[in-house]
Amino acid sequence: MTAKNKTKHACEEPLADTHLCCSLPEVQERDLSHIYDGFRLRLIAVMDKVWVNGTNLTYFFFKSPAYWRGGSAQEQAVRDTFSIWKELDIGLTFQEVDNAADAMVRIGFDQSDGSWSYIGRDSIDFASDTARRTVNFGWDLTTSYGRDTALHELGHVLGFPHEHQNPKAGIVWDEEKVYASLGGPPNNWSRQQTHWNIIRKIAANTVDGSDWDKDSIMHYQFQAGLIKKPTEYQTRPLIPASGLSAIDIQTVKRLYPSLAKKLPELRPYESQRFDIAAGEQIDFVINPVTSRKYKIQTFGQMDTVMVLFEVRDGIPEYLDGDDDSGLDYNAKITFRLHRGREYIVRTRLYYALSQGGGAIMLY
Repeated sequence: MTAKNKTKHACEEPLADTHLCCSLPEVQERDLSHIYDGFRLRLIAVMDKVWVNGTNLTYFFFKSPAYWRGGSAQEQAVRDTFSIWKELDIGLTFQEVDNAADAMVRIGFDQSDGSWSYIGRDSIDFASDTARRTVNFGWDLTTSYGRDTALHELGHVLGFPHEHQNPKAGIVWDEEKVYASLGGPPNNWSRQQTHWNIIRKIAANTVDGSDWDKDSIMHYQFQAGLIKKPTEYQTRPLIPASGLSAIDIQTVKRLYPSLAKKLPELRPYESQRFDIAAGEQIDFVINPVTSRKYKIQTFGQMDTVMVLFEVRDGIPEYLDGDDDSGLDYNAKITFRLHRGREYIVRTRLYYALSQGGGAIMLY
Protein backbone atom coordinates (compact mmCIF):
# COMPACT_ATOMS: atom_id res chain seq x y z
CA MET A 1 0.00 0.00 0.00
CA THR A 2 1.12 3.54 -0.59
CA ALA A 3 1.49 5.93 2.30
CA LYS A 4 -0.80 8.73 1.11
CA ASN A 5 -3.81 9.38 3.33
CA LYS A 6 -7.04 8.30 1.65
CA THR A 7 -10.67 9.33 1.84
CA LYS A 8 -13.77 7.58 0.51
CA HIS A 9 -13.46 9.59 -2.70
CA ALA A 10 -9.67 9.53 -2.76
CA CYS A 11 -9.60 8.74 -6.50
CA GLU A 12 -10.38 12.45 -7.03
CA GLU A 13 -7.34 13.58 -5.04
CA PRO A 14 -3.75 13.88 -6.29
CA LEU A 15 -1.26 11.23 -5.26
CA ALA A 16 1.84 12.22 -3.35
CA ASP A 17 5.06 11.96 -5.32
CA THR A 18 6.66 9.97 -2.53
CA HIS A 19 4.86 6.96 -1.13
CA LEU A 20 5.73 3.91 0.92
CA CYS A 21 4.63 0.42 -0.10
CA CYS A 22 3.98 -2.93 1.58
CA SER A 23 6.49 -5.60 0.58
CA LEU A 24 5.57 -9.27 0.98
CA PRO A 25 8.19 -11.82 2.04
CA GLU A 26 9.13 -14.10 -0.85
CA VAL A 27 8.16 -17.70 -0.16
CA GLN A 28 8.42 -20.91 -2.15
CA GLU A 29 5.00 -21.78 -3.50
CA ARG A 30 3.76 -25.34 -2.98
CA ASP A 31 4.66 -27.76 -5.73
CA LEU A 32 1.36 -29.12 -7.03
CA SER A 33 2.73 -30.16 -10.41
CA HIS A 34 1.92 -33.81 -9.71
CA ILE A 35 -1.83 -33.03 -9.78
CA TYR A 36 -3.21 -33.46 -13.30
CA ASP A 37 -6.86 -32.77 -12.50
CA GLY A 38 -7.11 -29.01 -13.13
CA PHE A 39 -10.30 -28.62 -11.09
CA ARG A 40 -8.74 -30.32 -8.07
CA LEU A 41 -5.59 -28.24 -8.50
CA ARG A 42 -7.54 -24.97 -8.55
CA LEU A 43 -9.53 -25.81 -5.42
CA ILE A 44 -6.39 -26.69 -3.47
CA ALA A 45 -4.51 -23.61 -4.67
CA VAL A 46 -7.33 -21.19 -3.86
CA MET A 47 -7.62 -22.37 -0.24
CA ASP A 48 -3.94 -23.12 0.38
CA LYS A 49 -3.18 -20.14 2.66
CA VAL A 50 -6.61 -19.77 4.30
CA TRP A 51 -7.03 -20.59 7.99
CA VAL A 52 -9.53 -23.18 9.16
CA ASN A 53 -12.62 -21.23 10.16
CA GLY A 54 -12.95 -21.01 13.93
CA THR A 55 -9.21 -20.57 14.44
CA ASN A 56 -8.22 -18.38 17.37
CA LEU A 57 -5.37 -16.33 15.88
CA THR A 58 -2.99 -15.47 18.70
CA TYR A 59 -0.73 -12.44 18.25
CA PHE A 60 2.26 -11.04 20.10
CA PHE A 61 4.01 -7.65 20.14
CA PHE A 62 7.80 -7.78 20.38
CA LYS A 63 9.29 -5.66 23.15
CA SER A 64 12.88 -6.39 22.18
CA PRO A 65 15.04 -5.56 20.42
CA ALA A 66 14.09 -1.97 21.18
CA TYR A 67 13.75 -0.97 17.52
CA TRP A 68 11.01 -3.62 17.09
CA ARG A 69 8.97 -2.05 19.88
CA GLY A 70 5.95 -0.05 18.76
CA GLY A 71 4.78 1.64 21.94
CA SER A 72 1.26 1.83 23.30
CA ALA A 73 -0.30 3.97 20.53
CA GLN A 74 0.96 1.77 17.69
CA GLU A 75 0.01 -1.45 19.48
CA GLN A 76 -3.47 -0.10 20.21
CA ALA A 77 -3.90 0.78 16.53
CA VAL A 78 -3.28 -2.89 15.67
CA ARG A 79 -5.71 -4.08 18.36
CA ASP A 80 -8.33 -1.71 16.97
CA THR A 81 -7.77 -3.11 13.48
CA PHE A 82 -8.22 -6.69 14.64
CA SER A 83 -11.51 -5.47 16.14
CA ILE A 84 -12.62 -4.01 12.80
CA TRP A 85 -12.20 -7.40 11.13
CA LYS A 86 -13.88 -9.20 14.04
CA GLU A 87 -16.86 -6.83 14.06
CA LEU A 88 -17.80 -8.23 10.65
CA ASP A 89 -19.03 -11.29 12.59
CA ILE A 90 -16.52 -13.63 11.00
CA GLY A 91 -15.66 -17.04 12.42
CA LEU A 92 -12.09 -16.16 13.43
CA THR A 93 -11.15 -14.80 16.84
CA PHE A 94 -8.05 -12.81 17.80
CA GLN A 95 -6.22 -13.03 21.11
CA GLU A 96 -3.18 -11.10 22.29
CA VAL A 97 -0.63 -13.23 24.16
CA ASP A 98 2.41 -12.34 26.26
CA ASN A 99 4.81 -14.96 24.92
CA ALA A 100 6.07 -15.28 21.36
CA ALA A 101 6.04 -19.07 21.71
CA ASP A 102 2.24 -18.95 22.09
CA ALA A 103 1.68 -16.70 19.07
CA MET A 104 0.77 -17.54 15.50
CA VAL A 105 1.27 -13.89 14.47
CA ARG A 106 4.33 -12.03 15.80
CA ILE A 107 4.40 -8.27 15.25
CA GLY A 108 7.27 -5.80 15.14
CA PHE A 109 7.47 -2.06 14.42
CA ASP A 110 10.90 -1.64 12.81
CA GLN A 111 10.71 1.77 11.15
CA SER A 112 13.63 0.93 8.87
CA ASP A 113 12.05 -2.24 7.45
CA GLY A 114 8.81 -1.04 5.87
CA SER A 115 5.42 -2.65 6.31
CA TRP A 116 4.95 -6.31 5.37
CA SER A 117 3.26 -9.54 6.36
CA TYR A 118 3.22 -13.21 5.53
CA ILE A 119 -0.02 -14.33 3.89
CA GLY A 120 -2.33 -16.49 6.01
CA ARG A 121 -0.91 -19.86 6.99
CA ASP A 122 2.50 -18.93 5.54
CA SER A 123 3.16 -17.36 8.95
CA ILE A 124 3.27 -20.82 10.55
CA ASP A 125 4.61 -22.72 7.52
CA PHE A 126 7.56 -20.44 6.72
CA ALA A 127 8.23 -18.51 9.93
CA SER A 128 8.04 -21.13 12.66
CA ASP A 129 11.00 -19.65 14.57
CA THR A 130 9.36 -17.75 17.42
CA ALA A 131 12.16 -15.16 17.38
CA ARG A 132 11.07 -14.05 13.88
CA ARG A 133 8.43 -11.49 12.99
CA THR A 134 5.55 -12.51 10.76
CA VAL A 135 4.29 -8.91 10.44
CA ASN A 136 6.12 -5.59 10.54
CA PHE A 137 4.75 -2.05 10.56
CA GLY A 138 7.22 0.50 9.25
CA TRP A 139 5.34 3.77 9.72
CA ASP A 140 2.82 5.51 11.97
CA LEU A 141 -0.51 3.67 12.22
CA THR A 142 -2.41 6.47 13.94
CA THR A 143 -2.94 8.53 10.76
CA SER A 144 -5.76 7.94 8.28
CA TYR A 145 -3.38 6.17 5.92
CA GLY A 146 -1.76 4.31 8.81
CA ARG A 147 -5.13 2.82 9.74
CA ASP A 148 -5.51 1.59 6.16
CA THR A 149 -2.00 0.15 6.36
CA ALA A 150 -2.98 -1.85 9.45
CA LEU A 151 -6.14 -3.11 7.72
CA HIS A 152 -4.06 -4.08 4.69
CA GLU A 153 -1.40 -6.00 6.61
CA LEU A 154 -3.96 -7.82 8.73
CA GLY A 155 -5.77 -8.64 5.50
CA HIS A 156 -2.60 -10.50 4.52
CA VAL A 157 -2.70 -12.24 7.92
CA LEU A 158 -6.21 -13.48 7.07
CA GLY A 159 -4.93 -14.94 3.79
CA PHE A 160 -5.51 -12.21 1.20
CA PRO A 161 -2.88 -11.38 -1.47
CA HIS A 162 -2.39 -8.05 -3.27
CA GLU A 163 -5.43 -7.17 -5.37
CA HIS A 164 -3.41 -5.33 -8.02
CA GLN A 165 -1.68 -8.66 -8.77
CA ASN A 166 -5.02 -10.31 -9.54
CA PRO A 167 -4.63 -11.77 -13.08
CA LYS A 168 -8.30 -10.96 -13.71
CA ALA A 169 -7.64 -7.25 -13.26
CA GLY A 170 -6.31 -6.79 -16.77
CA ILE A 171 -3.66 -4.33 -15.62
CA VAL A 172 -0.89 -3.78 -18.16
CA TRP A 173 2.11 -2.08 -16.57
CA ASP A 174 4.64 0.30 -18.02
CA GLU A 175 7.19 -1.94 -16.39
CA GLU A 176 10.30 0.24 -16.64
CA LYS A 177 8.44 3.17 -15.13
CA VAL A 178 7.25 0.93 -12.28
CA TYR A 179 10.81 -0.28 -11.63
CA ALA A 180 12.09 3.30 -11.67
CA SER A 181 9.33 4.57 -9.36
CA LEU A 182 9.73 1.87 -6.72
CA GLY A 183 13.50 1.74 -7.10
CA GLY A 184 13.82 5.33 -5.86
CA PRO A 185 13.14 6.85 -2.41
CA PRO A 186 11.49 6.14 -0.08
CA ASN A 187 11.17 2.43 -0.97
CA ASN A 188 14.48 1.85 -2.81
CA TRP A 189 13.34 -1.58 -3.92
CA SER A 190 15.40 -3.88 -6.09
CA ARG A 191 13.91 -4.97 -9.41
CA GLN A 192 13.26 -8.35 -7.83
CA GLN A 193 11.23 -6.80 -4.98
CA THR A 194 9.24 -4.68 -7.41
CA HIS A 195 8.52 -7.65 -9.63
CA TRP A 196 7.43 -9.80 -6.66
CA ASN A 197 5.11 -7.16 -5.19
CA ILE A 198 3.72 -5.47 -8.31
CA ILE A 199 4.58 -6.83 -11.76
CA ARG A 200 4.14 -10.53 -10.92
CA LYS A 201 0.65 -11.88 -11.50
CA ILE A 202 -0.85 -14.25 -8.95
CA ALA A 203 -1.35 -17.69 -10.47
CA ALA A 204 -4.79 -17.75 -12.09
CA ASN A 205 -5.71 -21.03 -10.39
CA THR A 206 -5.40 -19.38 -6.96
CA VAL A 207 -8.00 -16.70 -7.67
CA ASP A 208 -11.63 -17.35 -6.78
CA GLY A 209 -13.21 -13.96 -6.44
CA SER A 210 -14.13 -10.75 -8.24
CA ASP A 211 -12.55 -9.84 -11.56
CA TRP A 212 -10.99 -6.70 -10.07
CA ASP A 213 -11.77 -4.68 -6.99
CA LYS A 214 -9.85 -1.44 -7.45
CA ASP A 215 -11.12 -0.18 -4.09
CA SER A 216 -9.97 -3.23 -2.13
CA ILE A 217 -7.95 -2.57 1.01
CA MET A 218 -5.48 -5.04 -0.54
CA HIS A 219 -4.81 -2.70 -3.50
CA TYR A 220 -1.86 -0.27 -3.75
CA GLN A 221 -2.18 3.33 -4.85
CA PHE A 222 -0.40 4.12 -8.12
CA GLN A 223 0.64 7.42 -9.57
CA ALA A 224 -0.42 8.34 -13.09
CA GLY A 225 1.64 6.87 -15.93
CA LEU A 226 2.62 3.54 -14.35
CA ILE A 227 -0.36 1.72 -15.87
CA LYS A 228 -0.88 1.39 -19.63
CA LYS A 229 -4.25 -0.36 -19.35
CA PRO A 230 -6.91 0.49 -18.26
CA THR A 231 -6.03 3.59 -20.28
CA GLU A 232 -7.71 6.01 -17.87
CA TYR A 233 -4.79 5.54 -15.46
CA GLN A 234 -2.25 6.73 -17.99
CA THR A 235 -3.19 10.28 -17.07
CA ARG A 236 -4.60 10.03 -13.56
CA PRO A 237 -3.58 8.14 -10.42
CA LEU A 238 -5.32 5.01 -9.19
CA ILE A 239 -6.19 5.62 -5.55
CA PRO A 240 -8.48 3.07 -3.87
CA ALA A 241 -11.12 4.33 -1.47
CA SER A 242 -10.22 4.22 2.20
CA GLY A 243 -11.23 1.30 4.40
CA LEU A 244 -12.70 -2.07 3.53
CA SER A 245 -14.57 -2.31 0.24
CA ALA A 246 -17.92 -4.06 -0.11
CA ILE A 247 -16.15 -6.93 -1.89
CA ASP A 248 -13.52 -7.17 0.88
CA ILE A 249 -16.33 -7.63 3.38
CA GLN A 250 -18.22 -10.09 1.20
CA THR A 251 -15.08 -12.18 0.62
CA VAL A 252 -13.96 -12.40 4.25
CA LYS A 253 -17.48 -13.37 5.37
CA ARG A 254 -17.61 -16.07 2.70
CA LEU A 255 -14.26 -17.56 3.72
CA TYR A 256 -14.88 -17.19 7.47
CA PRO A 257 -18.66 -17.31 8.09
CA SER A 258 -19.98 -16.91 11.62
CA LEU A 259 -19.84 -20.17 13.56
CA ALA A 260 -22.71 -22.42 14.60
CA LYS A 261 -23.64 -21.97 18.25
CA LYS A 262 -23.91 -25.71 18.93
CA LEU A 263 -21.80 -28.42 17.30
CA PRO A 264 -22.58 -32.10 16.80
CA GLU A 265 -20.52 -34.51 18.88
CA LEU A 266 -17.91 -36.85 17.41
CA ARG A 267 -17.96 -40.05 19.48
CA PRO A 268 -15.44 -42.90 19.35
CA TYR A 269 -15.98 -45.43 16.57
CA GLU A 270 -18.98 -43.58 15.08
CA SER A 271 -18.33 -42.62 11.46
CA GLN A 272 -19.71 -39.21 10.40
CA ARG A 273 -20.20 -38.60 6.66
CA PHE A 274 -19.18 -35.41 4.84
CA ASP A 275 -21.85 -33.65 2.83
CA ILE A 276 -20.22 -30.29 2.12
CA ALA A 277 -19.01 -28.46 -0.97
CA ALA A 278 -15.45 -27.41 -1.78
CA GLY A 279 -14.31 -24.62 0.52
CA GLU A 280 -16.88 -25.46 3.16
CA GLN A 281 -16.16 -26.86 6.60
CA ILE A 282 -17.56 -29.40 9.03
CA ASP A 283 -16.96 -29.11 12.79
CA PHE A 284 -17.44 -31.51 15.70
CA VAL A 285 -17.05 -31.28 19.46
CA ILE A 286 -15.25 -34.10 21.31
CA ASN A 287 -15.89 -34.82 25.00
CA PRO A 288 -13.65 -37.77 25.94
CA VAL A 289 -14.87 -40.10 28.67
CA THR A 290 -11.43 -41.73 28.92
CA SER A 291 -7.99 -40.11 28.93
CA ARG A 292 -5.91 -41.79 26.25
CA LYS A 293 -4.28 -41.33 22.89
CA TYR A 294 -6.90 -40.99 20.13
CA LYS A 295 -6.79 -40.95 16.35
CA ILE A 296 -8.98 -38.60 14.31
CA GLN A 297 -9.02 -39.44 10.61
CA THR A 298 -10.89 -38.66 7.42
CA PHE A 299 -11.89 -41.43 5.01
CA GLY A 300 -12.56 -41.21 1.28
CA GLN A 301 -11.01 -39.70 -1.84
CA MET A 302 -10.79 -36.06 -0.88
CA ASP A 303 -8.39 -33.26 0.03
CA THR A 304 -8.88 -31.65 3.44
CA VAL A 305 -7.17 -29.66 6.15
CA MET A 306 -8.09 -30.86 9.64
CA VAL A 307 -7.25 -28.98 12.85
CA LEU A 308 -7.73 -29.98 16.49
CA PHE A 309 -8.38 -27.40 19.24
CA GLU A 310 -8.82 -27.64 22.99
CA VAL A 311 -11.36 -25.27 24.51
CA ARG A 312 -9.75 -23.49 27.46
CA ASP A 313 -11.73 -20.80 29.30
CA GLY A 314 -14.07 -20.64 26.31
CA ILE A 315 -11.26 -20.09 23.80
CA PRO A 316 -10.21 -22.74 21.25
CA GLU A 317 -6.43 -23.22 21.46
CA TYR A 318 -4.61 -24.94 18.62
CA LEU A 319 -3.22 -28.41 19.38
CA ASP A 320 -2.44 -30.10 16.06
CA GLY A 321 -3.38 -30.25 12.41
CA ASP A 322 -2.88 -32.14 9.16
CA ASP A 323 -3.28 -31.05 5.54
CA ASP A 324 -3.55 -33.93 3.07
CA SER A 325 -4.33 -31.78 0.03
CA GLY A 326 -2.80 -33.06 -3.19
CA LEU A 327 -1.63 -36.28 -1.56
CA ASP A 328 -2.99 -39.82 -1.73
CA TYR A 329 -3.64 -40.26 1.97
CA ASN A 330 -6.26 -38.98 4.39
CA ALA A 331 -5.85 -36.32 7.05
CA LYS A 332 -5.02 -37.89 10.40
CA ILE A 333 -4.27 -36.51 13.87
CA THR A 334 -2.99 -38.63 16.77
CA PHE A 335 -3.21 -36.87 20.11
CA ARG A 336 -3.76 -37.60 23.79
CA LEU A 337 -7.16 -36.28 24.86
CA HIS A 338 -8.15 -35.91 28.51
CA ARG A 339 -11.38 -36.88 30.19
CA GLY A 340 -13.40 -33.88 31.34
CA ARG A 341 -11.93 -31.51 28.76
CA GLU A 342 -13.61 -30.26 25.58
CA TYR A 343 -12.08 -30.40 22.12
CA ILE A 344 -13.17 -29.23 18.67
CA VAL A 345 -12.04 -30.76 15.38
CA ARG A 346 -12.58 -28.58 12.31
CA THR A 347 -12.18 -29.97 8.78
CA ARG A 348 -12.28 -27.79 5.67
CA LEU A 349 -12.78 -29.48 2.31
CA TYR A 350 -10.62 -28.52 -0.65
CA TYR A 351 -11.88 -31.18 -3.04
CA ALA A 352 -13.77 -34.47 -3.05
CA LEU A 353 -14.04 -36.96 -5.88
CA SER A 354 -17.78 -36.90 -5.22
CA GLN A 355 -19.69 -34.56 -2.92
CA GLY A 356 -20.63 -36.35 0.29
CA GLY A 357 -18.12 -39.06 -0.52
CA GLY A 358 -16.07 -38.83 2.65
CA ALA A 359 -16.28 -39.37 6.39
CA ILE A 360 -14.50 -38.64 9.66
CA MET A 361 -14.01 -40.94 12.65
CA LEU A 362 -12.58 -40.78 16.17
CA TYR A 363 -11.06 -44.04 17.42
